[in-house]
Amino acid sequence: MAMKYDLMLIGPATRDVNIDYTGKEVHEIGGAVFFCSAAAKAAGANLFASVKIHPDDTDIIDAFKLDSDHVAILPSETTTLMQNTYFTADRERRKAECLAQSGPITPDQIPEVDCGLYHLAGLLYGDFPNELIVELKKRGKVSADIQGFLRHNEGGLMNFHDWSDKLEYLKYFDFLKTDAAEAEILTGLTDRREAAKQLYAWGAKEILISHNSEMLVYDGKDFFTCPVKARNLSGRTGRGDTTFGAYLAKRMTGSPIAEALLFATAAVSLKMEAPGPLSASEADIQKYIDEFYA
Repeated sequence: MAMKYDLMLIGPATRDVNIDYTGKEVHEIGGAVFFCSAAAKAAGANLFASVKIHPDDTDIIDAFKLDSDHVAILPSETTTLMQNTYFTADRERRKAECLAQSGPITPDQIPEVDCGLYHLAGLLYGDFPNELIVELKKRGKVSADIQGFLRHNEGGLMNFHDWSDKLEYLKYFDFLKTDAAEAEILTGLTDRREAAKQLYAWGAKEILISHNSEMLVYDGKDFFTCPVKARNLSGRTGRGDTTFGAYLAKRMTGSPIAEALLFATAAVSLKMEAPGPLSASEADIQKYIDEFYA
């Protein structure tokens, strides 16, 4: 009998060059799909990753640490190459550049596996054509990180623009992740709660808005918030993806919103204390919850 997966994470993995404020250069593997995957795995979900990269970049697939029947390469002529230059020690100010972008992910590339949810873990506008959203909705629930629809690669520089097709396609999303700045670009609203209400009114069913102080979820009826308690921010890269990967995993394995949000916020607080993807186990995260969220 074919395996049933809780969720499929879809998107480009990247080669990242991160340059800190002292000029030190570190080469890493990154991408929303990569950080989401580590978090969803730590949350105990049975996950499948569909990763857009050049087929020769097998070291990237190895870094996912997933069994071969849980991962697929979606071939691209190029693997996305990102460069982040950080200007401050806390990494809040940075210049992000895209030196190469992988090709679009088309419906025919998505493996025929049984999944409860399909999450579009994108990086740049063009990663996901609109028809992919429609096709995936026929297979199961659909979720998206809005970054993949707002952030444009314009000659290497990454600029955010409103999504012109938002009113037509937001209604396909059972879950939607944005950060506070992206929520403002989409809605014109600076208040995160008002922005969440507007996104819900446009059709997104469950909205998570990340902020460096707290995570917020709105389901059309209630607001749920959870404070970020990271003791340091050395692992800031991938924080939104870590939060959402853990959150979706918990929601798709039956946790109520408040419980899923607590787990996800604790997971990202723990992850931010060290660079790279979340390496903690579910037990480690539970221990962190007991210690810092009691």
